[in-house]
Amino acid sequence: MKKDRKPSNAHVLDKARVLGLLAENPGANKRDLTRLLGLKGSDRIALKRILKELEADGAIAGRSKKGFVKRGELPDVGVIEITGVDDDGEVLARPLAWDSNEEPPLIYVTPPKDGGAPGIGDRLLARLERQGEVYEARVIRRLQREAETRLIGVLRESANGWRLVPIDKKERTEYALDKADLNGAKHNELVAAEPRPGRIAGFARVRVAERIGSMDSPRTISLIAIHDHGIPTEFPGAAIAEAKAARPIDPQAIRKDGRTDLRAIPLVTIDPPDARDHDDAVWAGSDDDAKNPGGHVVLVAIADVSHYVTPGSALDREAMKRGNSAYFPDRVVPMLPEELSADLCSLKEGVDRPCLAVRMVFDRHGHKKGHVFLRAVMRSAARLTYARAQAAFDGKPDAEMSATVRKTLADLWEAYRSLSIARGKRDPLDLDLPERRIILGADGKVASIAYRERLESMKLIEEFMVLANVAAAEALEKAKTPLIYRVHDSPSKEKLFAFADFLRTLNISFAKGQVAQPGVFNRILAQAKGKPHEAVMNDVVLRSQAQAIYDPANIGHFGLNLARYAHFTSPIRRYADLIVHRALIRAFRLGEGGLTDREIAALPATAEHITMTERRAMAAERDSTDRYVAAFMEDRIGQTFDARVTGVTRFGLFVRLADSGAEGLIPIRALGHDYFHHDEKRQALIGQRSRITYGMGDVLAVKLMEAAPLTGGLRFAVAGGPEEAPRHGGRRPDQRPRKPAKKPRFKAKKG
Repeated sequence: MKKDRKPSNAHVLDKARVLGLLAENPGANKRDLTRLLGLKGSDRIALKRILKELEADGAIAGRSKKGFVKRGELPDVGVIEITGVDDDGEVLARPLAWDSNEEPPLIYVTPPKDGGAPGIGDRLLARLERQGEVYEARVIRRLQREAETRLIGVLRESANGWRLVPIDKKERTEYALDKADLNGAKHNELVAAEPRPGRIAGFARVRVAERIGSMDSPRTISLIAIHDHGIPTEFPGAAIAEAKAARPIDPQAIRKDGRTDLRAIPLVTIDPPDARDHDDAVWAGSDDDAKNPGGHVVLVAIADVSHYVTPGSALDREAMKRGNSAYFPDRVVPMLPEELSADLCSLKEGVDRPCLAVRMVFDRHGHKKGHVFLRAVMRSAARLTYARAQAAFDGKPDAEMSATVRKTLADLWEAYRSLSIARGKRDPLDLDLPERRIILGADGKVASIAYRERLESMKLIEEFMVLANVAAAEALEKAKTPLIYRVHDSPSKEKLFAFADFLRTLNISFAKGQVAQPGVFNRILAQAKGKPHEAVMNDVVLRSQAQAIYDPANIGHFGLNLARYAHFTSPIRRYADLIVHRALIRAFRLGEGGLTDREIAALPATAEHITMTERRAMAAERDSTDRYVAAFMEDRIGQTFDARVTGVTRFGLFVRLADSGAEGLIPIRALGHDYFHHDEKRQALIGQRSRITYGMGDVLAVKLMEAAPLTGGLRFAVAGGPEEAPRHGGRRPDQRPRKPAKKPRFKAKKG
């Protein structure tokens, strides 16, 4: 700050004078301004009034003990959050507090003196110095993340006082609370707690920071996973205000906005019956080009979320923060407020909706001849479920289905049959994996757990979406416009070696040094079809694969066997797709809302962040499912089930029940008094004295010993006791594993 100076015109006190001083003395507080202006007595009250007016006008922000700053500027010292690195390896950050509707300035972080590089999501207290249009941050100290200081658990009251039982399976201790630290919470209530100094009866002390819900309510099950994984649930007021202010597209402005009018084309949406948003619609027809006999035209129209969610807006900042929607048996935590996700951006039947569409032309063998992207307006001719569409494909359309919709479905089916030829030649990874569906009753409790039916109508939509995603990646590459790809690396050498070792136990050859291709895995899966190890082979192949991620650098998609692939078809629920939409708008000059230069510079950080949020949502969804299943199984303790060994570790066997897909652990101590060796290559536990072997794919009769809805854990024992294990599935070296009852086959979801 500059030296104090006595102003010659101290009696002149207005907004312009105060703003001028703040510009000369950034970070000045009210005391500083009083001294700089030479104010005394009642003049100080006038200054206070002016500062309030400037705040209300949005001219200044950051009113605190640390001083005032002009709107759009950062204070000398502030809290920042690491967002990623740029192409040169420079660490980037954004201010944690930012009140302007404009995008915050870019912050480059100088590496801290302790040498520890901060990671994405780390929060730092830093000195901020403006360098032109950007800021340089020098780290003062690291701040502990909220997720690291908060515990999620259930309150229990006993004769020994109040205890917090953590929901984390890895936590093996409880925490104690004083009555004054309950914050109104009651017995059996799910809470978020934070540490307090000291101990009570030898237990670490905590206090209730947030009451989440009663464990007596089935709806609390999803809340456990949501809070445990730190998924944001409440939208900021600014984002809600923007969503409520949004209006439907004006049909009169279609041509003015340069949109293509697709309302006469009978596009249809085909989704699960419980779909909460409808962001894709499809149509197909015969190509009337004489040079393409037997060819097809396919139109895939996607909700134009970019029309409502513009770069740098409050909606955009919150969508970026969430990264994606998260889906649970009883609710969805959406990426966008319901005003958009369930209404204005949802392709409702008979309603005009803005969309981004791709028109693709294929020859009679399913090979694409060309594509073009359009910014348009559409009107869905029908909202269909997979079951209704499948019935029409099977020649049994329902009576309520119009002739126009029947014709569209017939043309879609013909196009799909043609596209399946090309897909077969591409030979993507073809896994058969069961997908559980948890059905809740009116009371919110699990009524049943079943496997989802796999229909050709689902495969049709998946194939059309894959082709639209490919077209988006190809179009942007050709236009030399940066984007975020959906990439899937080939399996690592370590995973391939482990896979080869497992195959050797089944007398299946697999050269460790070969170049892995999806077709190689498909041939192994085909060999296992109809054999006892068919189901486990799909699990093992899946585990041998890398995880798909988002990245601005393209390495292709191994599982789909595609050279380039991007997510374009679900912008309501995935931020990656919104980025691709903006890139297409920029590349082909399709109007406002295109990708900005600032967004392009931040693509590496954005890709890393949304990869994290996707995995966070997947983990939360999986944990929620496990807890619902454990609650469902709680009444079945003591019952016996058929199960298959799906994992072998040094501490026991993971098994999956045949009827419900419920998964749990048989601890190694439950296998008997023998000492069991863990053979990693064979993926088996082998008794030292008895030579009894438990291996991947074995079918056992198991008894449910414990079900813990709080953690989602299930514990089993081999039925009949360890001494009878060989009769129930564990085998001696000369025995073959039991052949399970035949189960329905399922395909893997699209990448």
